Amino acid sequence: MPAPQALSLASDEELIEEFRNGDRERAAAQFVRRYQRFVYSVAYRYLGRHEDAQDAAQEVFLRAFEHLHRFQQRSTLRTWLYRITVRVALSMLRQRRRLQWMPLSQAFPEEEEPVAQTLTPEQVHERQEFEQYFLRLLSTLPEKQRETFVLRYFEGLSYEEISQMLGTSIGGLKANYFLAVRKIAAALLNGPYAEEFRRRLPQHRSNGAERTDI
Repeated sequence: MPAPQALSLASDEELIEEFRNGDRERAAAQFVRRYQRFVYSVAYRYLGRHEDAQDAAQEVFLRAFEHLHRFQQRSTLRTWLYRITVRVALSMLRQRRRLQWMPLSQAFPEEEEPVAQTLTPEQVHERQEFEQYFLRLLSTLPEKQRETFVLRYFEGLSYEEISQMLGTSIGGLKANYFLAVRKIAAALLNGPYAEEFRRRLPQHRSNGAERTDI
């Protein structure tokens, strides 16, 4: 039986094996620690409420543990959990009959933001205003472009992972991402934050990173 520290460093395959044939409760606890941030953030993006996202995450893990013994590893655990999370969130949305996207500052409330403590009240207010503005920009994108952008830019997933999740070709995903970036950049360059965006744009370009090219 793996030691607690060893289990925390185990691969997904080893974690599944431990869940099936070893210490089920310990494996389940590590499983939740490893994926709770991801499941919560996906649920929040669909549901827009902290309490609803927490409820959805609990339901997702309950379903995952119920069916993990039948998981055949044809996809990654992340992809499998994403699909379960979307099904749970959409089911909750059908009951609520509305969709609300998350404020970016609340996407990962369990994470501390030490930098925020150094901001003045005015700077905090400006940040909140920009987040709301950016949120409105995201909501104007077509669904496929918006989902691809969020998974690629905020979640940092590879095109291969996103392709498995959304069932879209890698070429189609790259096109969706490019169009999303172009639309967001155009809106920023012509919006109330244009001056700040132009000031930061050369810095982003110099980094050479695809995910920060807006």
